[in-house]
Amino acid sequence: MTLSQREKLDTSLIGNSAAILTAFLWTGSSILFTSAGKRIGFFSLNAYRSAITVGLLVVAHVVLLGYVLPVATGEQWFWMGLSGIVGLGLGDFGLFAAYILIGPRQALLLMASSPIFASVSAFLMLGETFPSLAIFGIAVTLFGIVVVLLEKQNHIGASADGGKRRAWGILAGVVAAAGQGVGLVLSKEGMYVGETVAMNPVSAALIRMTVATAFIWTSALFFRKMPELKKTAKDRQGLKFLSGGAVIGPFLGMTLSLLAVAYTEAGIAQTLLSLEPLIIIPLMWKIYGERTTKRGVVGAVVAVVGVTILMLS
Repeated sequence: MTLSQREKLDTSLIGNSAAILTAFLWTGSSILFTSAGKRIGFFSLNAYRSAITVGLLVVAHVVLLGYVLPVATGEQWFWMGLSGIVGLGLGDFGLFAAYILIGPRQALLLMASSPIFASVSAFLMLGETFPSLAIFGIAVTLFGIVVVLLEKQNHIGASADGGKRRAWGILAGVVAAAGQGVGLVLSKEGMYVGETVAMNPVSAALIRMTVATAFIWTSALFFRKMPELKKTAKDRQGLKFLSGGAVIGPFLGMTLSLLAVAYTEAGIAQTLLSLEPLIIIPLMWKIYGERTTKRGVVGAVVAVVGVTILMLS
């Protein structure tokens, strides 16, 4: 093995390991955010989550790099900021709503479709190839998702008004998947603008979350959500769940996801990040006693296999 091959293997190992760890962290945060969202609502959840995460990232940035503001060009700020608005602003509004409406297991399953959006975006924006086998991967992924969505409704969030609530939950999940997939590609664009070496992941995460937070709180003012946010500040239990989710998800998880994107191909990174539908099955059983049906397990496995075919084709 040559030196260049060894270096490529080392960087790929770093990127792949970061992506797998991120999948575990995001799965854990989904459970905490679901508990918080049921108490305070998805809008307050996203607003306070983003503010807490910015604070954590600023501290990490000072400790690790020695300064507060990220060193980045205006173009990098633009792309990373746009990624934050799409992925963390709009996308996470959809994700948190899906957690509440259809439960974290099926919400994360819908998120397995995010590589489809990532692949199409990477093809259009970055010129990455889109082989014919990828079409098969998309079909397999969508088949797995549909299999699970058609199973008997015994998930966290199921209720008497099932049909309408479920339809909105599925729509929210699709918005979340699109936001994550497109946001990931925008991050890739921003981390390499005019550079051969990727931007520091902590700096990239800070820019992304700062712009997303500004967008979310501006939206709160525009949609007159400030009274709701003030009321949320008094719910200690809800904020406790929210804070725990913010630490392990948007803070640690997002930073590691950007590290994964920097050190491995976007497609491979997104594939590993999409393992959440499988990881959450035993957690939902252990924590909530929610036993997934055979159809649910098979559908989740099929969806992840489809993602793998899509991303590695």
